[in-house]
Amino acid sequence: MAGSGVLVAELEHVRKVYGSGDTAVTALDDLCLNVNQGEYLAVMGTSGSGKSTAMNILGCLDRPSSGSYRLNGTAVEQLNDDQLADLRNRELGFVFQQFHLLQELTALENVMLPMVYAGVPAEQRERQGMAALERVGLGTRLHNKPNQLSGGQQQRVAVARAIINQPHLLLADEPTGALDSRTTAEVLDLFDELHRQQGMTILLVTHEHDVAARAERIVHFHDGRLVESGAGSQL
Repeated sequence: MAGSGVLVAELEHVRKVYGSGDTAVTALDDLCLNVNQGEYLAVMGTSGSGKSTAMNILGCLDRPSSGSYRLNGTAVEQLNDDQLADLRNRELGFVFQQFHLLQELTALENVMLPMVYAGVPAEQRERQGMAALERVGLGTRLHNKPNQLSGGQQQRVAVARAIINQPHLLLADEPTGALDSRTTAEVLDLFDELHRQQGMTILLVTHEHDVAARAERIVHFHDGRLVESGAGSQL
């Protein structure tokens, strides 16, 4: 599914500088990047290229030093911390390399957490959580804890948690970095399904060319700038 032309995320002339004076480090330098609704975008770059900083700003985990960021029409830089947290929970889903599941909770309890923060009633949380785990192929693992699941299964739980609030943008930061090649393919197939069948907007950060090739569009970062953009295999 190609992007609709409706902007979900819009970075305009974003700079991010850490430190000051002689020790200042520019992580992002005049970055302009648009993500369209329904798009599957891969971001590539070497360590220190700025891609993780861009991901943190897109995920409302960090703020630009200058420039603007609009997420689904909201000017993010104008929000306070509480408003940012609410926006993150409402608009965004996150999938990380190390899963970030709470070890003392079951798969279902982990998936339901974002709905707890959103104030969703308990009965609805359980119903939607079970449906999300069914959707990622873990309907028989609802009550397993993370240490009772394989790496691939844990990442599927993380994906179910990320999509439970039907986010406008799914951010995946090296989501296959801790997985073997077979499990990597399974998780990428799941992303393909979410994108093609559900129309989900996905931005995936990776250093692996074969992973990036699954996306519709690939952008490359170098020294805090967007240096090139090309097509993945889905176009």
